[in-house]
Amino acid sequence: MFRLWGKEFQNNHLIKDIVICSGDTELNRTRKVFKSLEEICMAFDLSVPIWLDATVEEFRIHSKCRFTQDCFIEHINFDFLEIQVIEED
Repeated sequence: MFRLWGKEFQNNHLIKDIVICSGDTELNRTRKVFKSLEEICMAFDLSVPIWLDATVEEFRIHSKCRFTQDCFIEHINFDFLEIQVIEED
């Protein structure tokens, strides 16, 4: 089971969160992350953020990263979206 936790923060307060579970063993870790991020964005009614080099590096090291306004094409009404892998196959 693969689980990704998505959280929206405003003024250092958690305003929304969701956990996306994936039991698809056919996908590799990267594809599971991308698919889960798309599901999080759909649930939060957001466009899918752009992965900047710093975001990729942070996620690679910590299995957690933050998407700020710089990662979104549209304006966001919160400070950042954070994703974190909480369980892997």
